[in-house]
Amino acid sequence: RGGRGPPGGSPPARLRDPRGGARAGGVTSACGVLRLQGGGEPDPGAHCAAVGSQVEQETGGGVAEGKPHMGEVVTAFEVKGAVDYDRLVEEFGSQRMDEAMVARLEKATGMRAHHLIRRGFVFSHRDLGLLLDLHEAGKPFFLYTGRGPSSTSMHIGHLVPFILTKWLQDAFKVPLVVQLTDDEKFLWKGGGLDDYKAMGMDNARDIAAVGFDPDRTFIFLDTDSIDMLYPNILRIQRQTTCSQVKGIFGVTDSDSIGKMSFPATQAAPCFSTSLPAIFPSKADMACLVPCAIDQDPYFRMTRHVAAKLGKPKPALLHCKFIPALQGDSGKMSASEAGTAIYLTDTPKEIKSKVNKHAFSGGRETVEEHRRLGGDTRTDVAYRYIEFLHEDDDYVAKLGEDYRAGRVLSGEMKAEAVKCLQGVVARHQDARGGVSEELLRALMWRRELPVR
Repeated sequence: RGGRGPPGGSPPARLRDPRGGARAGGVTSACGVLRLQGGGEPDPGAHCAAVGSQVEQETGGGVAEGKPHMGEVVTAFEVKGAVDYDRLVEEFGSQRMDEAMVARLEKATGMRAHHLIRRGFVFSHRDLGLLLDLHEAGKPFFLYTGRGPSSTSMHIGHLVPFILTKWLQDAFKVPLVVQLTDDEKFLWKGGGLDDYKAMGMDNARDIAAVGFDPDRTFIFLDTDSIDMLYPNILRIQRQTTCSQVKGIFGVTDSDSIGKMSFPATQAAPCFSTSLPAIFPSKADMACLVPCAIDQDPYFRMTRHVAAKLGKPKPALLHCKFIPALQGDSGKMSASEAGTAIYLTDTPKEIKSKVNKHAFSGGRETVEEHRRLGGDTRTDVAYRYIEFLHEDDDYVAKLGEDYRAGRVLSGEMKAEAVKCLQGVVARHQDARGGVSEELLRALMWRRELPVR
């Protein structure tokens, strides 16, 4: 048990974080059409596709049209257009993260909710109430999240859900497992497997820089840990049909068999028994998955399979997407450099990107803006501040002044530049402090403490 870590090196001498300080989510992206199906769990025989403004949904007896939403595409590998989150809650059959649930979360943790939760960026959940019931009864649970390594550098869109996950770990004092799906990216994007393994190690360093508790965190590459996962992957595969995978993820007959089988690999870490070296004595421990809404298909499939396997269904927290610089063109993407603020960007690059590319909610002229005010709902600079700045009073006052025309678009961009430069600089400093020893410790197989 234990005794295996990432390639190269010997067991770490210690697992404490020599830096102290902060510690994060968004589960990996993959290929496939996002199921827009009510009722909470995937219909095994259903097949749907989202193309442009048209959403088709098949539920048993026939095909029913979803509500058209111009330009909106939300799949497990692509997000475009202005996302209607209220509609997604209705279509998916998830539960809204309302004020009552936020209050209950604060009561359970004894802490004020994270600003991403307070400001509505965590907008939906599945079975969070049941998970809090378990927590209040003294039952353990663990966090599971991940990253699909498609670039050597992560961007702020990747960082935001990891920050939320850090808060959850700190608030509940629970173990966390982070999956790096180098196998998935190899299957979908082409290129060499070793390249994705290297990207995964680079991303692991970024994740470590967020400041997770090293005693309670395990980060792993799929290709390094498949031996642990494989028994439960097989159990999931036996309970999942090809027609289900085609319907949920859009896999076709011309795709590789790897794409057909991969969803079981992302599902497996939801079950504590998939990681026997990490949770050797905690069979069927509950799991909470913080993820972006485009990952919901994986976990609806997992929840469906969990019932067949007699295992607890994972609870989910759904996060909104941080927008691309261009606004409603979709979420920030590591594969599209012009849409993203990278964690390796210099202050000069950040300023240039925001000033040149950030979509403005301002008016055509200064006079018109002073008279009518700006639109904070569409202003990307303000949205970044909303996502990243921790001071509620500052964010509220800035938004109020922009809507009243007292703050101009150029001034809003200047505030966003300062905010982004600060976030990225702090991350770069933290990343520089991630030693090889700490990285080995986080990726070393060993039992994580469970309260």
